[in-house]
Amino acid sequence: MTYQNVRQWLETLGKEKDLAVIEAPVDPYLELAEIHRRVIEEGGPALLFTNVKGTPYPVATNLFGTSRRVDLAFGPRPEQLIKSLIGATETLLPPTMAALWNERGLIKDILKVGMKTVPEQEAPVLAVKVTENPLKDLPKVTSWQEDGGPFITLPLVYTESPSNPKDHNLGMYRIQLYDDQTTGVHWQIHKGGGFHYYEAEQQNQPLPVSVFIGGPPALIASAIAPVPEHLPELLLASLILGGKLPMTDNPLGGHRIPAEVEFAIQGLVPPYERRLEGPFGDHYGYYSLAHDFPVFHVKHMWRRKDAIFPATILGKPRQEDYYLGNFLQQLLSPAFPMVMPSVRSLWTYAETGFNALTAAVVRESYSREALVSAFRILGEGQLSLTKFLMLTNRPLDLSDFTETLEAVLERFNPTTDLFIFNKTSHDTLDYTGEKLNHGSKAVMMGIGQPIRELPRTYVDGDIPGIDQVIPYCGGCLVVSGSSYEREPGLAERVMHHMDSRNTAWPMIVLVDDAAEVSATQTSFLWSVFTRFNPATDIFATAEVRDHHLSYKLPLVIDARMKPGYPDELIPRKDIVETVDKRWNQYFGKTSV
Repeated sequence: MTYQNVRQWLETLGKEKDLAVIEAPVDPYLELAEIHRRVIEEGGPALLFTNVKGTPYPVATNLFGTSRRVDLAFGPRPEQLIKSLIGATETLLPPTMAALWNERGLIKDILKVGMKTVPEQEAPVLAVKVTENPLKDLPKVTSWQEDGGPFITLPLVYTESPSNPKDHNLGMYRIQLYDDQTTGVHWQIHKGGGFHYYEAEQQNQPLPVSVFIGGPPALIASAIAPVPEHLPELLLASLILGGKLPMTDNPLGGHRIPAEVEFAIQGLVPPYERRLEGPFGDHYGYYSLAHDFPVFHVKHMWRRKDAIFPATILGKPRQEDYYLGNFLQQLLSPAFPMVMPSVRSLWTYAETGFNALTAAVVRESYSREALVSAFRILGEGQLSLTKFLMLTNRPLDLSDFTETLEAVLERFNPTTDLFIFNKTSHDTLDYTGEKLNHGSKAVMMGIGQPIRELPRTYVDGDIPGIDQVIPYCGGCLVVSGSSYEREPGLAERVMHHMDSRNTAWPMIVLVDDAAEVSATQTSFLWSVFTRFNPATDIFATAEVRDHHLSYKLPLVIDARMKPGYPDELIPRKDIVETVDKRWNQYFGKTSV
């Protein structure tokens, strides 16, 4: 079944006993978020808050917060269709009558992809028009105590290129509510909406912007999908939906509106106007700090007469974005070899905030072809902000990080297979670089047959300054000792000591608490890859050979918290206590 809007999806979740309706009054300032976080941690149901203080609108959260819900929302059909499309590129080139006939089912499905026009009087989103203080009654959801204010956390931000309206973008860029008429727009450097705004600024003209909230689950998913730059997200939404996406004309002019969304907020972002946006507790598990971002001036808002406000809460993994992001990876992964022919499969790790770590299985049909694949990956859309890239040509399940890391470490030759590029762009949300949007990248390759047997038990004796030594997996040792503030040079000293001992461990990771970090894949990935910058935090003996840095094992990665890093997201104590006391009030009269 496909769902045309949020209410259809909630109705199904109710029938599936996977929806909790919270009728008790809930404060959108921190309390709602704390309830959400506890429920998602327990793998609990979607939530519908019907009595949110300060707003007439119910708030729905945790709509996709389990693998089961994601499977129920989208089903197997989109993934099957993508695989069929990829397969048809071989059978239909060149096209023949027999091949076309054999693919008639696929062709029929393709003809369903697109948009259709719904008359204004039949579009639910146009039921109510608000022009005076259009943002006044929206739920003021604030997730973390140091956030700069309330945010819209599931905004579908639509823009068009000023020079080519057919070049449109639907992205999920957080929206900070400043007042009843203005918001911030967190356009990141590598996203389509940011490209459109840059183009408008160069022409010294305002950029029309529409912020949609709600709609079909397919529309929400398409807004965060890492699709190639010029692939329209609205078409992806239609493909996932399994039919043409209903659109309606705006009676006031401007962008067309998806007919089934809950809210459509429309206005202009002037050129060169900036305002402080943030801080915001984001999916990296830390606060992204306050910076100047463009300002959205809202002219009017359309909404359904009984509108529901979908939201999500971000934080340390695993949160709701983990499940939705992994679904999209699985959906789009068959297309990677088509876009990048030498890439067999690719995975970005939600536990690291996605951009911090990517792994790929690549083709090695001639010597060093893997390096060609690395450059191709680092030049492709959102993948261009990958911070640490691991490559192997051994077929494996990349989502299993332990298997992937061991495959690379078994084959990794440090003299030829490690490349660190300094002075590169950085994900706007990653603060491990020296300044905003600036950092470094590393490429680590493990190609061919194994060249070493990986140690799995530590037998090298005490390490000066280290009080915990725990193997994470074969070849990767996790150690901890003094904090960075107390001993900033500890990582380099560990490297020299282990080198002098001729250790068999190729990779050693220095963290703040080895036992905690090594406990699970989630804790390892989050703690390590969100806390180091390759150019400044990878230590190894190296020499220059023919303009190439040739490294020697072991590699030591300093993944301790460092001065200048944003604070980790931790709930405020009094809010935790409030939710403890009120827990039975929330769920004592739960209906589904």
